Amino acid sequence: MFYRWLFLSLFLLMWVGWLALWSVMASRVKAAAQSESVPSRLSHVVPLLIAGYLLAAPRVPIPLLDERFVPLAIWPAALGAALTFAGVVFSVWARFVLAGNWSSLVQLKQDHELIVEGPYRWVRHPIYTGVLLMFAGTALAVGEWRGLLAVAIAAAAFWRKLRLEETVMRGQFGDAYARYAERVPALIPLIL
Repeated sequence: MFYRWLFLSLFLLMWVGWLALWSVMASRVKAAAQSESVPSRLSHVVPLLIAGYLLAAPRVPIPLLDERFVPLAIWPAALGAALTFAGVVFSVWARFVLAGNWSSLVQLKQDHELIVEGPYRWVRHPIYTGVLLMFAGTALAVGEWRGLLAVAIAAAAFWRKLRLEETVMRGQFGDAYARYAERVPALIPLIL
């Protein structure tokens, strides 16, 4: 019982700490020059909220999703915590490097810059990579099928959002972005 409480507290601390930092950093961004519509935003925010619910809820209304895909043991929780922490660190690093160019919306900023250093050397969307790692780590620690479903839903939401962002970036930076996209994968270093 103590270990369960300890791991729940650890994951809560990582996710809430990440959200708090994100909220503080959101106030330090450039003004928008162009932004996506509300329906477009909802098309990736709602799935992420559903994915978050699947991970955070003690139980879900579909019993099959509450079945375990890994044994109830310390190793999935410990490995999950390490992956979640790595995702937090990677996404925060990317957010600091992106600085004032960041937005939670698909948005072009005034004086928008093409950032290609830091974690952007390895993936074009390292914040999404980090957050997906957070989802995957938390899903492993939860150990139930709903966690894997949450990761799949979050991945689909981020894939949709990054496709929208890529269209905006290609329109703004043209050949420079096309060359960047040719040599740097979207989400997974050396793979995708």
